[in-house]
Amino acid sequence: MIKYLLLCQDCENEFESWFSGSEEYEKLQKLKLLNCPKCESLKVVKSLMSPNLLNTKKKENFKNFKKLKDVRKKLSDYKKFIKENFEYVGENFTYRARSIHYDKKKPKKGIYGSASIDDVKELREEGIETDIIPWIEDDKN
Repeated sequence: MIKYLLLCQDCENEFESWFSGSEEYEKLQKLKLLNCPKCESLKVVKSLMSPNLLNTKKKENFKNFKKLKDVRKKLSDYKKFIKENFEYVGENFTYRARSIHYDKKKPKKGIYGSASIDDVKELREEGIETDIIPWIEDDKN
């Protein structure tokens, strides 16, 4: 089976059609059995069509997989940096962030922990700088 992109020379309509082979297309063209589905014209010719390569999707999937792997690596590096340089405060993040901000005391280390989206919005509205960082689980394999 082969698929051709066909073009009507009268109404410039492009459409696709399947044939058992290029010989079948030529035969139907000679017998004037190919017509435009839009205007019924018999002035139908083959148009340029990009080839359908099987490996294209595999290469694209590989590129996407590589990008995903690179992003996971960067997130893992950020996570490692944060764990080594910041204090984990768990669910007390919102309380501790406010305490640091309003007490005006500089802690020895920055903090990280868990907070809801609403809590983060409230902190930002109060002028407390916070960031949300995607926290991925470490690969087990």
